[in-house]
Amino acid sequence: MSAKAVKALGLDLGSTTMKMVAVDAAGKMVWHLLEPAQPRVEEQVAHFIESAERDTGFSNHLPLVATGYGRNLAKQADKTVTEITCHARGVFREYDHGGTLIDIGGQDSKVISISPQGKVIDFAMNDKCAAGTGRFLENTAARLGVPLEEMGSSALSTDEEVSISSTCTVFAESEIVSLIARGIAVPPILRGLHRSLIKRIGAMVMAVGIAPPLMLSGGVVLNPAIQHMLADELSEEVLLPRHPQLMGAYGAALIALGM
Repeated sequence: MSAKAVKALGLDLGSTTMKMVAVDAAGKMVWHLLEPAQPRVEEQVAHFIESAERDTGFSNHLPLVATGYGRNLAKQADKTVTEITCHARGVFREYDHGGTLIDIGGQDSKVISISPQGKVIDFAMNDKCAAGTGRFLENTAARLGVPLEEMGSSALSTDEEVSISSTCTVFAESEIVSLIARGIAVPPILRGLHRSLIKRIGAMVMAVGIAPPLMLSGGVVLNPAIQHMLADELSEEVLLPRHPQLMGAYGAALIALGM
């Protein structure tokens, strides 16, 4: 890759992963890096910048915008911007139209209404409770003995669905323990668990209002059951970007570029 190709960087400091994206003069994503978030955020940010320099060959300072949970810890950033703005910008660039964006992260989830011109019209955010986030699924994966990356496919492997009435993660886990003790198979429990999460997200969507199509971002939406069951629950087409987990960093890089 020519160092001249890279014109701006975007950094997304999430609660569970850190992502960086480099874009060229036209705003095309030309490089990216994703790693689990580390406790020493400042050191990891420096590592990401060094990796970008090494992999792309640039040596001069490039515009850098930081977003995400720990954005204020990125001292090298020229500017910090909220995740809502960055995810909306990244997804709008991906599809070139507005709609309703659902961003499901490890610690919070957001529903963002985007205008046909790419502007944020309204949003709802869940950042006080693990229900409706990746943590809701993660906390039960170990209890059920299912790898996190296999939960979605297992949930979709059956048409049976056990109702999980608790929206609280702690109570839902107790409910799951009771179901296991009764001999209920794991796939129907997982389908019910996903349904509980989807209903929580669906309520947020209805609060903001649906402006089709529905679009997804965040690492959690790589779970195939999320896209399938959201479409079923809301009776709408659901679009999945090529790199949903990178949309925040991509939007940040576009903002750094001035787009």
